[in-house]
Amino acid sequence: MKETTGKILIRPMSLEDVLQIVAIEREATPSPWSAKQFQQSLDQHRCLVMCTTDGDSNSIVGYAIVSTVLDQAEVLNICIGPEHQGAGFGSQLLTHVIKALPDDIELVYLEVRVSNFRAIHLYQNHGFIEVGQRRDYYPTEFGREDAILMNLVRIAD
Repeated sequence: MKETTGKILIRPMSLEDVLQIVAIEREATPSPWSAKQFQQSLDQHRCLVMCTTDGDSNSIVGYAIVSTVLDQAEVLNICIGPEHQGAGFGSQLLTHVIKALPDDIELVYLEVRVSNFRAIHLYQNHGFIEVGQRRDYYPTEFGREDAILMNLVRIAD
């Protein structure tokens, strides 16, 4: 785990971020998204990056891609680089994502690998509950793995 001494900035993702994001995705994810998927997401979804700002450097720590339709949002991809995991960045980013959604979003959902215990725990800590599973959803090195479907019901303030 890397110590961060600078500030945290969450900002919209840009095309210039994609190469660095793809590198993080490949390190952190067994079946990573391609550069093309991230590029297409820029036009279709809410795309955010979390950066550390330390002097003149601006390093991407993680990112989130969220789709919204009517009163629902889906977290399509959320990731913190492996060297920054365990430092609370995932919780900060997820909190920001949820709070930044339009007020009319009532339901947030996502899917997560059954083996991704850290992510499941993070989502549970943010109020997500398991509502189902998708059998053999994710490819793995040795076959396929189930996905857990999780929902968060947002209550208006």
